[in-house]
Amino acid sequence: MGGVRGKGGLLVAGTTSDAGKSLLTAGICRWLHRQGVNVAPFKAQNMSNNSAVAIEPDGTGGEIGRAQALQAVACGLAPSVRFNPVLLKPGSDRRSQVIVLGQAVGHIGAANYAEIKDRLRTTVLDTLEELRGRHDVVICEGAGSPAEINLRAMDLANMGLARAADLPVIVVGDIDRGGVFAALFGTLALLDAEDQALVSGFVINKFRGDAGLLQPGVDSLTQLTGRPTFGVLPWSYDLWLDAEDSLAYDGRVLGRPAPARGSQWLRVAVIRLPRLSNATDAEALACEPGVQVRLTVEPADLADVDLVVVPGSKSTVDDLGWLRVRGLADAIVRHAKAGRPLLGICGGFQMLAERIDDEVESGRGTVSGLGLLPVDIAFAARKTLALPKGTAFDGVPVQGYEIHHGRVVRGAERPLIRLPDGTGEGAVVGNVFGTHWHGAFESDRFRRAFLTEAARLAGRTGFEVAPDTSFAALRERTVDVLGDLVEEHLDTDALWRLIEGGAPEGLPTITARRG
Repeated sequence: MGGVRGKGGLLVAGTTSDAGKSLLTAGICRWLHRQGVNVAPFKAQNMSNNSAVAIEPDGTGGEIGRAQALQAVACGLAPSVRFNPVLLKPGSDRRSQVIVLGQAVGHIGAANYAEIKDRLRTTVLDTLEELRGRHDVVICEGAGSPAEINLRAMDLANMGLARAADLPVIVVGDIDRGGVFAALFGTLALLDAEDQALVSGFVINKFRGDAGLLQPGVDSLTQLTGRPTFGVLPWSYDLWLDAEDSLAYDGRVLGRPAPARGSQWLRVAVIRLPRLSNATDAEALACEPGVQVRLTVEPADLADVDLVVVPGSKSTVDDLGWLRVRGLADAIVRHAKAGRPLLGICGGFQMLAERIDDEVESGRGTVSGLGLLPVDIAFAARKTLALPKGTAFDGVPVQGYEIHHGRVVRGAERPLIRLPDGTGEGAVVGNVFGTHWHGAFESDRFRRAFLTEAARLAGRTGFEVAPDTSFAALRERTVDVLGDLVEEHLDTDALWRLIEGGAPEGLPTITARRG
């Protein structure tokens, strides 16, 4: 296929991972949606273990990157597998599961990626062409950096996509890490002339300080590159929900904990597994006033917390082995044996089982779990993908999403969740809870009921849940804040001209200076 031509579009690239591509894309989408534009997001190829389930109108569907689900919210759309046609889910440093249009099709390593590149490229370009036929504007997000020159020949998501689809490109850089001008200039200078012809300008992200002090650098960048900086986005403390990049979970307190409603806080430790998957589940807990959620890899951090959460994992058996080597498995067991609440979600739930039979992810066969729930798990080749609903805690409604190979083959007598057909999901044994459902704690009443029970088990009698916290409203607020930042701090007239008219003619080619 020679290329894609269609209606308006734009590619948001970045100098690095976590530079702000995902959130800037969502902000531009929200700004356009407010103007009445029929806009959709697109990320050709994503690499992330934080994913979401997208169900199409015909009932089919699958999983996509979490960021594209948030971007769909910004556009006023339901998530679609077309928004992220290729998703790579790393199971190790060298091997990833390949998701194509929502469905797992196998595993690849870096060495054999080239073997499927052409097939993936056809899927990417055909899907983008379909989206551009349905929507007035498609805002595309790049992956990593467009200046990964060792990967340029196989690129599907950055300049390879921009060239095929004739998309203008803006490059965003994170000034909070330092060296933003060098990163922006260097990104451009490393590209060949044909790629540079599509790079139309820059955005500086996460700025804190006096904008006047920054302006001489912005002016110099324009002089050096012949390209404008469309604006400088300030640091915002309100942007922490739906983080996709693993860098965003680098051992810290999640969010901005609001003051406790009662006389006591609830302290939560979430294990930062090496192959952490959908850690965004913890964000729903962190949105509650009086709940402090910290990610950790240290056994000592579990000694005095109230609730321990073992989150999802892309490789359950391997991460279970890591827990044992790090001493975290013993710390988790001590916490549970002390009667304090313990929660396992998806892969974390599987780790709490008595036995795990895995010939799919790790190929290890049967291994012993932590034995804290009377459950046996067996991995199936076909992945479970669903958007289930049910009730818990005596009729409290809950809904979530399922993305897992492991299945319960021997369940506990007491499930955590009761499905409409009367069957059970998950398990509860005293102070130990487990569920395969991601996103369950985004159900406000369920989250409050669980936290109330966790506080009781932890002896935090002074903890009170807030009756008015709405996770859905917080997510909408997030995309509204992003839209506000774009409207208030970027040259939206120039952005619109770029989206509608493409890259300007005659942009200069920059070469790295030598000597």
